[in-house]
Amino acid sequence: WKYLLHLSQSGEDSFQSRFRMVTRTPPRLLELAAKSLLKDEDLAIAALEYLPTELFPLLFMEALAGRCDKTLKAMVRAWPFARLPLGGLTQMPHQKALQAVLDGLDCLLARKVRPRRWKLRVLDLRNASRNFWSMWSGARVHECPLTGPVAEDSLRMKGPSGPLTVFVDLCLRERTLDECLANLIRWKVTIFGMPIQNIKEVLNLVQLGCVLEVEVHFTWQLSTLGKFAPYLGRMSNVRRLVLSHIHKPSSSSEEKHIGRFTSQLLRLRHLRKLRMESPAFLEGCLDLTASFLPRCLKSPLEALSITNCQLTESDLACLSQCPSISQLKELDLSGLSLACFSPKPLQVLLERVAATIQDLVLEYCGLSDTHLEAILPALSHCHQLQTFSVRGNHLSMALMERLLRHTAGLSRLSLELYPAPLESYSSQGIIHPGRFAQAQAELLGILKDLGLPRTIWLRTNPCPHCGSKIVYDSDPFVSC
Repeated sequence: WKYLLHLSQSGEDSFQSRFRMVTRTPPRLLELAAKSLLKDEDLAIAALEYLPTELFPLLFMEALAGRCDKTLKAMVRAWPFARLPLGGLTQMPHQKALQAVLDGLDCLLARKVRPRRWKLRVLDLRNASRNFWSMWSGARVHECPLTGPVAEDSLRMKGPSGPLTVFVDLCLRERTLDECLANLIRWKVTIFGMPIQNIKEVLNLVQLGCVLEVEVHFTWQLSTLGKFAPYLGRMSNVRRLVLSHIHKPSSSSEEKHIGRFTSQLLRLRHLRKLRMESPAFLEGCLDLTASFLPRCLKSPLEALSITNCQLTESDLACLSQCPSISQLKELDLSGLSLACFSPKPLQVLLERVAATIQDLVLEYCGLSDTHLEAILPALSHCHQLQTFSVRGNHLSMALMERLLRHTAGLSRLSLELYPAPLESYSSQGIIHPGRFAQAQAELLGILKDLGLPRTIWLRTNPCPHCGSKIVYDSDPFVSC
């Protein structure tokens, strides 16, 4: 064999071509060893604990080729790399193999204690990262750079730092979704512009009990939400729900659609994060439907976001009494018009979440000194607070000083966004550069007087004439 190889390197080009056509590279010893090991899947699985990291990709490829699904499932649970670039293989694995990989991940994510060797954080199903497999398998080594894939794919981390991320190039058309593709939609369903009938056809193929996150990024009528509600109710393990731009028509059937949606929310006993952007259907109905949130959210929420809609003062009071908010870590009420409200509901709300809140966002709510004054005592007890933003509101320099002093004892607070004080504006509501610079100097002096390392950001309100928000925004203030 070595002699023939020597001839192929020194002969004519035409001979080289013919030689390449009739010869085959013999299998390497590692490949032969992998094939031999896979003849007994139980033995192969038992050997994974002691298998060198460098052999995992090769054994994985042999298991795919040999349709050793039991071994594939076990290998995913012991995968020693940060990424599993399954889409980087020459051909997408057959459906049963893909199912084995997903089943292995399901078993793994359900465990409280994960295997010692497991490092997997990303399942990549995109058509990329082919160099990873060619490098570790030994094929076409001369085409693979010495840097790049090694640094990226053989990361040795101490352990997974968060939930598994899945990357897939997915195109949903009006045709029926095949079963193999439906198996991929097991953790997160994201809906953009798609007719409700097509959405229903897709969801009929999905194991809805496996869905952990649902996002709707499309303008829906309330009636469409009502049609989607039964499918949502079957997603009993959903942890995160995002709804955007649900319009409320003026019709007698409005309460029926709201009732259909809220009745399905009752089934989401594992819901931890709820985000509703521009939910027009909520306006005035937190109280209307026999207390929407208290009845429909039985489990404690970790994150709640209700933004850019017109709630009533009664709605806010109802929200502050909701049992499910007692353990909130994130609260975002940006864009709610609270200018005409009594400060009391907001004060009670913050008192309820003070022990656990980490991120508090109250941007562009029309808040005045009176509102902030009312919540200062509760705010000073938010010892877990890391992010606090009240930009876009109307606060005086005197209130800003009190705010900075009340929050000075919050040692975890690392991101603070405030509006430019009212004294920075002209009588027409336009930012005045000289006054703004003076306000900056005064605030910096306050920070230095407090004597603690701190960084804050100032943001100006939109120009009343052109609407621009980018007007003399400052660099962060840093006091050491």
